[in-house]
Amino acid sequence: MNDKKRANFSALTSSSNGLNRNVSPLANNKPTAAKKLVIKNFKEKPKLPENYHVEAWHKLKEAVEAIHTSHAIKYSLEELYQAVENMCSHKMSATLYDQLKQVCESYVRSNLDRFIEVMTDHEQYLKMIDACWQAHCQQMIMIRSIFLFLDRTYVLQNSAIASIWDMGLELFRLYIISNHLVQTRTVDGLLVLIERERNGDKVDRQLLKSQLRMLSDLQIYQEAFESKFLDATDSLYSVEGQSLMQDRDVPAFLAHVDKRLNEESERLLHYLDQTTKKPLINCVEKNLLEKHLVAILQKGLDQLLDENRIHDLRLLYQLFSRVRDGLKELCTTFAAFIKKSGRMIVVNPENNPDKDRDMVQHLLDFKDKVDNIVTVCFMQNEKFINSMKESFESFINQRQNKPAELIAKYVDTKLRAGNKEATEEELEKLLDKIMVLFRFIHGKDVFEAFYKKDLAKRLLVGKSASVDAEKSMLSKLKQECGGHFTSKLEGMFKDMELSKDIMFAFKQYMTNQEAPGNIELTVNILTMGYWPTYVPAEVHLPPEMVRFQGIFKHFYLSKHSGRKLQWQSTLGHCVLRAHFQKERKELQVSLFQSLCLILFNDADSYSFEEIKNATAIEESELKRTLQSLACGKARVISKEPKSKEVESTDRFFYNATFKHKLYRIRINQVQMKETQEENVNTTERVFQDRQYQVDAAIVRIMKTRKTLSHNLLITELYNQLKFPVKPSDLKKRIESLIDRDYMERDKDNPNQYHYVA
Repeated sequence: MNDKKRANFSALTSSSNGLNRNVSPLANNKPTAAKKLVIKNFKEKPKLPENYHVEAWHKLKEAVEAIHTSHAIKYSLEELYQAVENMCSHKMSATLYDQLKQVCESYVRSNLDRFIEVMTDHEQYLKMIDACWQAHCQQMIMIRSIFLFLDRTYVLQNSAIASIWDMGLELFRLYIISNHLVQTRTVDGLLVLIERERNGDKVDRQLLKSQLRMLSDLQIYQEAFESKFLDATDSLYSVEGQSLMQDRDVPAFLAHVDKRLNEESERLLHYLDQTTKKPLINCVEKNLLEKHLVAILQKGLDQLLDENRIHDLRLLYQLFSRVRDGLKELCTTFAAFIKKSGRMIVVNPENNPDKDRDMVQHLLDFKDKVDNIVTVCFMQNEKFINSMKESFESFINQRQNKPAELIAKYVDTKLRAGNKEATEEELEKLLDKIMVLFRFIHGKDVFEAFYKKDLAKRLLVGKSASVDAEKSMLSKLKQECGGHFTSKLEGMFKDMELSKDIMFAFKQYMTNQEAPGNIELTVNILTMGYWPTYVPAEVHLPPEMVRFQGIFKHFYLSKHSGRKLQWQSTLGHCVLRAHFQKERKELQVSLFQSLCLILFNDADSYSFEEIKNATAIEESELKRTLQSLACGKARVISKEPKSKEVESTDRFFYNATFKHKLYRIRINQVQMKETQEENVNTTERVFQDRQYQVDAAIVRIMKTRKTLSHNLLITELYNQLKFPVKPSDLKKRIESLIDRDYMERDKDNPNQYHYVA
């Protein structure tokens, strides 16, 4: 034995040396043909006994039949496996495969009768099918383990032949499930159980899962089950959608749709094949949502928005985002709601002053509400945000100029002294919200005019709550509209700062002068171009005050020669020391109020005409002034007859018994109240300024273009002008400029204009 091994080793070495000798010429760069080393298997196959294949197949058949009938196998699995290997090794694989298939086919066919003859209820029938299927799978697993060598050699080398497992599936599909009656009963049973579950009954989900997986494994899931299932689903939800849309309100309907979608998603998770997911969910969405988009929105969106139903609106958005054109329809209806609701806030057909007074606050509340809905419910969708902005701009400008005026007045109330409603941070946030409304209005020049007038009063009467807040608002306006918009407003603040410096110098000057009477004088020097236009009111001032004005005028003009001072008595205010029977007070009043009160130093009563003659205050203004003194909360004078209005026949008396809990009492609110005349004058000035702007724009365009048609000129004007204007108004301005020889009509074409240089 050892000699033999050595001989073999020696031969291998000799062969190796020979191989090296054959390779060595390569070193001398002489090409030779490469030799292939072939290792041959000299082991001979053992010969099988005669009739081995007959006996082996007999054993294998018995084993397969025992597996089918759930009996014990007589032979060991190793022996059976070896028999299969031996038959395959001796080229009997094809015969063995065919024989195995015949045995399995015969058994599967024998199972068909019990599913045709017996018909119990649907669930019981499905359980019978499921038991047969589970048993068949277990049997094929066992059979495959015995015939594994056949599966891994013969079957693997022949692509046209199904594996043993696939062969078993094919037989079950061919002889059991493909039977029309069996398939119909099985699918009907599955549909009945699913329908019961949809109706709220409890069903065996494991059974459904097993049966549907069986159909999927047998590759008949789509053709046998899915199409019928989707048809049944479509019919169910089509009827259900129509019925519930009529019977339920929108929140209940949406909750039901959401519930149905969750239920179908659970079915997909527990037993339906994932390939069914898209068509199933689409079916539910189509029948319960897509068909009813318009009806849902018309029936319930306005109510949900009115009542601020955040949860329902969020659900509505989530559901509508699932279907085609859902968000588009929702966005359109949402915009229509904003326009309708906003128009109800802005438009005031009855000219109710209370409604106008509260309009801006209602707009701010409405904007907060809509912003919250867009953020929380509509996920800050960009289309909804843009639609909301367009809707606000649309309705807020349906009433020209008035919203701009009221927004300016609202800012005035918030920036006045005495406004204790908000902290500085809250006021800053409120101003930011007001600026959002400001961006929507077209007539920004109207806002500017009223804001400028109110700012002037706050600064001159000392009623501004906070200089920081005032400058913050100014900064916001400048950022929004540019420096040209706020240049005059900034000039007003500069005047107030310069006035402080002038008064500091004046007080030093007065240390060397004798002050007339017991008076302290403070003067604000206003640049006429920055401030609103005030009509001078000539009134009779006390001699001491007239002399003091003369001293200041001499002081100021000595430092600023060439300037002219014009006293504006309408905006003057005073602090008077008043002596009553039991207490002394300081009264903070307007100049007109002080002129009336000073008269009572000389007499205890005056008629209206006497006060008018003594003060020279215009009659309507005098009535307002006396009403504030005799009919307000702090009645330092009284009148007869007693009433809330002042008449020219009234008589006024010094109220010696006047009492008040405060030492310094403000009665100069009358200056802060806007009269109807002031309102009209401000509006008229805006319209006059607009005419000038239109004229300037026309001349500017014609100077550049030289010749232009009427329609093109109108188009250019609309592009340049920043306030709303009617075509008829533009036509009037064009006619005016033609009359003034700034431009002329073409002689041959009246619709053509030429610039006159």
